[in-house]
Amino acid sequence: MKRIILSAFVLFSTGALFAQQEETESGKGFKKENLFTGGGVTLSFSNVSTVLGATPHFGYSLTKWLDAAVGVNVNYISERDNPNVLDKVRQTIVGPISFVRIFPVNFLFVQAQYEHSFISQKIIPGPYSNSLINAGLFPYKIKTTSDVNSLLVGGGYTSGRSPGNNTFYYLSIMFDVLGQQNSPYLDNFQRTLPIIKAGINVGLFQGKNRNR
Repeated sequence: MKRIILSAFVLFSTGALFAQQEETESGKGFKKENLFTGGGVTLSFSNVSTVLGATPHFGYSLTKWLDAAVGVNVNYISERDNPNVLDKVRQTIVGPISFVRIFPVNFLFVQAQYEHSFISQKIIPGPYSNSLINAGLFPYKIKTTSDVNSLLVGGGYTSGRSPGNNTFYYLSIMFDVLGQQNSPYLDNFQRTLPIIKAGINVGLFQGKNRNR
């Protein structure tokens, strides 16, 4: 697993360095039309859980095939019957993110995304757990805070990215290859969960460059 993580970092770091060198040698320098923004939203509902989230980002196209961005990840999760029947859990996850996307073709990309998540969790005990609390047998803390690092690696599909037009919709699937304890991308058995994201990327200052 460490070799996979190291390989991912080397791949994307090398790509970013090559991209910067390519722009410097070409004499292009900073171009405001290479700026972009966007983000995605998360909505999930079931009979036992609700997930609401947003991930806005702001970035720059380093080359025709490489984008880099920073942003923030905000999620609210509500679960019922966890850890015991009729218990409720409220969880808030907030933290910075950064990512790079490589486009081998204009409608497909591979992505590596680093996240540092600050997690705040509160358990609202139900009748069964209240009886355990009164007996001094409840094994969980009512309120906890933690933080964890995640490295999401995967790829996705876009509605079309092309020179002069960095506005598109995207759908991606990624996995947390670090798999650290308390990661929001692991289930109760510490198994890695697929992360499916949908959103929009909006190119800035690209009006006159859209058809180039």
